[in-house]
Amino acid sequence: MTLKVAIVGRPNVGKSTLFNRLVGRRIALVDDTPGVTRDRRVHPARLHDLSFDVIDTAGLEDAAAPTLEARMRAQTETAIDEADLVLFMIDARAGLMPDDRTFAEVVRRKSKPVVLVANKTDVRGAEAGVLDAWGLGLGEPIAISSEHGRGMAELRDAIAAAAGDAALEEPEATAPAGNGEALIGEDVDPDADEPAIDPDRPIRIAVVGRPNAGKSTLINALIGEERLLTGPEAGITRDAISVEWNWQGRSIKLFDTAGMRRKSRVQQKLEKLSVGETLRAIRFAEVVIVVFDATMPFDKQDLQIADLIIREGRAPVIVFNKWDLVEDRQATLAELREKTERLLPQARGMKAVPISAETGRGLDRMMEAAVATHDVWNRRVPTGPLNRWLERATAQHPPPAVAGRRLKVKYMTQVKTRPPGFVLSCSRPEAMPQSYVRYLVNGLREAFDIYGVPIRVALRTSENPYAGRARRKRG
Repeated sequence: MTLKVAIVGRPNVGKSTLFNRLVGRRIALVDDTPGVTRDRRVHPARLHDLSFDVIDTAGLEDAAAPTLEARMRAQTETAIDEADLVLFMIDARAGLMPDDRTFAEVVRRKSKPVVLVANKTDVRGAEAGVLDAWGLGLGEPIAISSEHGRGMAELRDAIAAAAGDAALEEPEATAPAGNGEALIGEDVDPDADEPAIDPDRPIRIAVVGRPNAGKSTLINALIGEERLLTGPEAGITRDAISVEWNWQGRSIKLFDTAGMRRKSRVQQKLEKLSVGETLRAIRFAEVVIVVFDATMPFDKQDLQIADLIIREGRAPVIVFNKWDLVEDRQATLAELREKTERLLPQARGMKAVPISAETGRGLDRMMEAAVATHDVWNRRVPTGPLNRWLERATAQHPPPAVAGRRLKVKYMTQVKTRPPGFVLSCSRPEAMPQSYVRYLVNGLREAFDIYGVPIRVALRTSENPYAGRARRKRG
């Protein structure tokens, strides 16, 4: 069983910076603002020859029960309970604080092996903070600089000594520690063409939407535990957090994301970083569940998010959350589905499912829609039936004449999936009207049941092998 190591401490001592260094990628958001991390995040890590799972946590704060800070602290204490080893981190530059002593007692009561880490020792005067750390009674402090990588060898030895044999398991193949930028799909090309669906490979599903639409509550309801921080406050989630899950024997990787407000309202640096993580999660997802608030659906921002997903070529599914607050459900559902078809024609036939993350209603239907959309997103049409359909479609509605010359359509072939992409060979591609391309796309959807996902059609012309021969003869 893999060793689990939790990094804990008060806010702004450098926990996420150390997490990123151990993971070898810039995964967790890092900023000078205290309290950036709110949810706990788990990821495989390597430190020299040691292999383990590292847990990034929110800063421990002393706060009353109903507050957001108290819920963040509860998440951190859950991480400590799950861990086999705790890295208790202090800021050596600032010295020992009263909160450090308070939370050291919290960690000590958990009766878990503890390694005391004094961070930010790359500045003048940090030695005094390292000496003060002895007063916590957690053993010898390990002086490091997580930003510059100093003291990593000493930290490795301390972890190995505290964890014993559990730290010396055969290391898994993980990325080497470094400063390379992390990507939400972890080494997966989002545009890679895969001829068949691998049932053993998890489906990557991102959950996106406006702030306070119920994204984190939805994921908690799916996995059946309070894994993600939730509450009445808007904008609680900042990082894109991944959660492994299994639905009806199918492996799923869920990504919770920060809410996306209108671009004009995103002013602060931290919110820009959060939105950037959400955009990255969309790009590296396969299916994207767009959460609409059923009490106020089809806001302009909702439509912009859905349009972004379609332009990125992901497989979209719309869910209308908070369905338990809707009174006339039958009439409302008919109206919402009509608006979906009218306002989002880019992915005609997109699945729209009413759910209630609070009560659990409709979650199975939502997952069925997500898996079905994923299958369509991976669909490949054989060239023979495709061109027989093209012949019928062009006979029924021939291409128009442009500048007195009729356009000719020769053949079509599918060149990729994820999403389905086709190449249409025709004369004068630059003159082909977009209305005729839309006619062909709609015909593809009807003939081969490719509803609810984007379809790409590229226009090409074949070179004339006889072009230039007359000129060569005259020459």
